[in-house]
Amino acid sequence: MEVKIAEIKLQEAAGKGTDAFLKVVHDAILEAVGGEVNAETLPLLNGEQTTLLAYFILREEVMDGGFIQLIHNGYGPFIFLNPFAKAMRLWGAHEFSKLIYKGRKLFETHEKALTAECSDEEFMALFEKYPEFDDLDDEFIEMEEDVTDLIAHYVDDHLEQFVHVTKNV
Repeated sequence: MEVKIAEIKLQEAAGKGTDAFLKVVHDAILEAVGGEVNAETLPLLNGEQTTLLAYFILREEVMDGGFIQLIHNGYGPFIFLNPFAKAMRLWGAHEFSKLIYKGRKLFETHEKALTAECSDEEFMALFEKYPEFDDLDDEFIEMEEDVTDLIAHYVDDHLEQFVHVTKNV
């Protein structure tokens, strides 16, 4: 699927910084698939686009409620059982890739318990029951800014794989 974005939008976002640049690319991709990534829309995207959307999901979930929340909200298979960690390594985010592989081991070990239906109180108890996820959360929070910056540079260097830049849209 060709995702179009106006050159001026990219330039304005880039002028505001890394996060703004990535967000405008992310938002253009998401908009192209109707605002939702699901089983019907995911095949419309290429691997690079899917990987960028996966990073945004991971970052949002982990920054909000850690890897336990990411897994509980159903994103475990999308992040851990797809080649996301490999893609991050290929994009140059080696330490982040290793973190994802660590997360996969924990996900595979505790998937059933972390994805079971539960009350808010039971969900909060998962954080105490599985403290090994705290280390992953802390590692990600420490590296998030560097990883986001690295991804922004990767996207910028390979922009044609993510979006088609137009003179005006």
